[in-house]
Amino acid sequence: MAHYDLLVIGTGPAGQKAAIQAAKLGKQVGIIERKEVVGGVCINTGTIPSKSLREAVLYLSGYRQRNLYGAGYRVKDAIAIEDLAFRANHVITREVRIVENQMARNRVDMIYGQAGFVTPHRLQIRQRDSVIEHDADYIVIAVGTEPARPPHVPFDEESIIDTDGLLTLKRIPDSIMIVGGGVIGVEYASILAALGIPVTLIDKRPRLLEFVDAEIIDTLQRQMKEMGISLFHEEEVVGIKKGSDHRIHVTLHHAQPIQATTLMYAIGRVGATAGLNLEAIGLKADTRGRLVVNEHFQTAIPHIYAVGDIIGFPALASTSMQQGRHASCHAFNHADRTDTDLLPYGIYAIPEISMVGRNEEDLNKAEVPYGVGIARYREIARGQIIGDENGMLKLLFHSRTHELLGVHGIGEGATELIHIGQAVMAYHGTIDYFVDTVFNYPTLAECYKVAALDGINRLPRPWPPIN
Repeated sequence: MAHYDLLVIGTGPAGQKAAIQAAKLGKQVGIIERKEVVGGVCINTGTIPSKSLREAVLYLSGYRQRNLYGAGYRVKDAIAIEDLAFRANHVITREVRIVENQMARNRVDMIYGQAGFVTPHRLQIRQRDSVIEHDADYIVIAVGTEPARPPHVPFDEESIIDTDGLLTLKRIPDSIMIVGGGVIGVEYASILAALGIPVTLIDKRPRLLEFVDAEIIDTLQRQMKEMGISLFHEEEVVGIKKGSDHRIHVTLHHAQPIQATTLMYAIGRVGATAGLNLEAIGLKADTRGRLVVNEHFQTAIPHIYAVGDIIGFPALASTSMQQGRHASCHAFNHADRTDTDLLPYGIYAIPEISMVGRNEEDLNKAEVPYGVGIARYREIARGQIIGDENGMLKLLFHSRTHELLGVHGIGEGATELIHIGQAVMAYHGTIDYFVDTVFNYPTLAECYKVAALDGINRLPRPWPPIN
């Protein structure tokens, strides 16, 4: 048995950064991984594979070039699952090596096995051929989540799959139904539609991604329909059956039954807390396996922290990294100035979406007087060059002070473009900054200048004085 200053459970983005930050502070750190490879869901089944899949699809299908060369343009005519998996497997292998090297360079002990609590300071790790125990002054739980698999869904890993199952299929589906219009469902629906696969997306809400700006979502939904995606809003699945024709037959609450060769169930994820033996220390996860934490990511037991997807929204790799770092800084009394009010969001659908700050609904509720400025990619030379004529950048600003309050984008490069606005917002800058700044030409960054000018021009002009 060894004693550590910090033990981290889980090697996903949150766990990695918690461990490395503590090691940088000179602490003795161990990190525990229950699977045979590091990286958690992010590297192995979630963020990295899905984004690699997206890039493979965009390249092989020629999707990005179709506005220039025609709707029938393709780099490769017959795209197989092996073509898509090749890129994902290449990136996964590289990312795993990077994480392993980071741990080794920072002298973080890698411990493989299933961790469970014995006492609030001691963990038991069940390995393949043995059981060991270690204790620590502080413990960070960063075990992540796994797809929800309700008993009424007859998963078979071939034609009825969860969101981790796409790249394990033996062939690309001829058609697919995706149940759940959250981030993962929207991303996979648009990615598969870009391949020319008939896609049906079923969601119980009146519109997709209700936390995203309504105008951005209107643009997304319009483009998804143009890609051939059938959208069912305010609809629920009441029955799933695999027929003798090997097709999946779905009964809906309101609409007529539908069918496809494959169904992906993409409604929710649950915390991977089942094996942690939390009851032994008096901690309890909620019905979705999540833990409650305070602003410093401490659980009800102050020396035990929880970070990443296990604590719920926003459940993004980017935010999880910062949560892990913050937890270690707080545990060891090191200053950390994370700005949790300016967290950017990136949704890697086709087209991609990103946002930072407040949206119109927020500003209306708070009765903040605001202006809107919009730049459309078709007005920007770079948009014409890259063949994206549907993208847009939207700025929200205080109508009197001109302070930038929110940035929302959709289109090629939106997740990169958003950080310019984020930097200006961090220093309470105004949209006048964009008006007075010279941007490289031609770039998408020029959208900021066009949108700022558009916003200023929309403001009511003061009446001339009466003589």
